[in-house]
Amino acid sequence: MDTKENGRRSFIKSLALGAAGPALISPQTARAANGGTLQVWSCGGLAEAMCPAHTEYTRQSGVNIVYTGAFAAALGKSLLSGSGHTEVFAGRVLALAQNLRKSGKMIYFKPLCFTSYVVAVPKGNPANINSIEDLARPGVRVAMAKEASAPGGQAVMGILKAADLTPKVLANVPEQGTCVQRSVKDVATGNADAMIVERRICRMERFADQLEAVEIPEKFFPAGPLTFTVGLMADATDKDRAVAYIDWLTSPQGQAFFENSGFISALSPKGQELIEKLGVKDVA
Repeated sequence: MDTKENGRRSFIKSLALGAAGPALISPQTARAANGGTLQVWSCGGLAEAMCPAHTEYTRQSGVNIVYTGAFAAALGKSLLSGSGHTEVFAGRVLALAQNLRKSGKMIYFKPLCFTSYVVAVPKGNPANINSIEDLARPGVRVAMAKEASAPGGQAVMGILKAADLTPKVLANVPEQGTCVQRSVKDVATGNADAMIVERRICRMERFADQLEAVEIPEKFFPAGPLTFTVGLMADATDKDRAVAYIDWLTSPQGQAFFENSGFISALSPKGQELIEKLGVKDVA
């Protein structure tokens, strides 16, 4: 195991140990969060981490989280237009959070986590896929969902373009899907040899025992879809309660749920690097 992987695992372990500790919420946070209801919206991609995080937060604080996870662009559009209302919003793509801030709909935002991309292969990697270039080998069956909701298909096409592999890989796609999770099921069942997906897909409960991940160089990742933020909305009924939740979600205890779900924690060394590289700072 290399030094980088050792460091990543040590960081995850430290987050997990923090999450298991007896005193997870500070006295100040506990007073602000004590009971009540909080409405939280997020892009659907965060749901695998958000749901167990909310269960734990409710156990600790007594706050009932009313959660909606859906297509970020649709949620963002409703918030910007004023037709939608929530107290906390965790969305993908930095520009969306910046636009909500500029419009006055969001009071502030923080970096939440980052995503990354891998080649998902069946357990045992029967086609011996060792790199993204191997997807262009003759005879390799590549699953793809080009028309999936953004950034699903768009991001994959961006990765292939950056790697200069688009025509060769597309020639190995027997059938285009419209949903990432339905298409990756073909990989999990051995009906396809590989598929480019977010790492979080390989960590989902339904696929975790069936998929392995082959690394893709970060230089091929499109910047836009990598970033997730969490922000306090101007519509928050009890802003202290909402702030307490955001503080917990971005603390080591909350961040452990995102690491375990395959995201890069904003608190990790890699997360801190991406905050600087991608400019994920609230400067409005």
